[in-house]
Amino acid sequence: MSVILGIDVGGSTTKIVGLRGKEPAGMLQVRAGDQITSLYGAVGNLLRSSGIALSEVSAIALTGAGASFIDEQIYGIATHKVPEFTAIGKGALLLSGLSEALVVSMGTGTAFVRACSGSIERIGGSGVGGGTILGLCSHILGKGDINSILALAQDGNLGNVDLLVKDITCGDIPLLGSHLTAANFGKIKSTASDSDFALGVINMVFQTVIMLAVFAMRNDPIRDVLLTGTLATFPQISPMLPRFEQLTDLKFTVPPDAVFATALGAAHIFD
Repeated sequence: MSVILGIDVGGSTTKIVGLRGKEPAGMLQVRAGDQITSLYGAVGNLLRSSGIALSEVSAIALTGAGASFIDEQIYGIATHKVPEFTAIGKGALLLSGLSEALVVSMGTGTAFVRACSGSIERIGGSGVGGGTILGLCSHILGKGDINSILALAQDGNLGNVDLLVKDITCGDIPLLGSHLTAANFGKIKSTASDSDFALGVINMVFQTVIMLAVFAMRNDPIRDVLLTGTLATFPQISPMLPRFEQLTDLKFTVPPDAVFATALGAAHIFD
């Protein structure tokens, strides 16, 4: 059975999924200095690591911002362009098993896609995302590598940088809890460490993105929110989601293999 490759060429990483029939035959992501290098490197790495012969690949489906740089065949294989938002919505629904959801694709920036089995619609986006974390931490902490930032954030304490509701009121405000953030970086202590700042930046980005999702669903009957993309796998996001579910009537889920949702959606181009 032939294999279709779905490739999400992003601003900082390339994700690739091999699809044999309806089943994934392999998936990985690579980072390189430019998008063309990462694209070709991803294809070669996937074929080698998954034991797929080049002759088995019948088509390559490209999506993401970097797909615009490719107008030729790849290794002699026909390529097809898939609109990024279509791939985002389709991939997230496939991974979750849901028939409808708001998909929040968190990459360098963030895209909000309303996905249903019959239609997929981009409803907005934000420049707040992984690029924000990298940029701010590079300037504030001198750390431009995401693994270094995550390692720092593990020992962080938000109470040393964020102003919390409990810091400005006696008791809870109705519908809010004393532990919620009143102002990101609104109470930076003189003893705040690099770890505190790293966690504060990650927390600010996640809170902003999740609240934008809440606002997007205010007048929509859909109650499921799917978080996909590289940021969805950060360890700081899972403890945050139940708190937002308590404040809203939305259900937040990070589906399995969330990093590869867009590449998977592209690979299903012929569905």
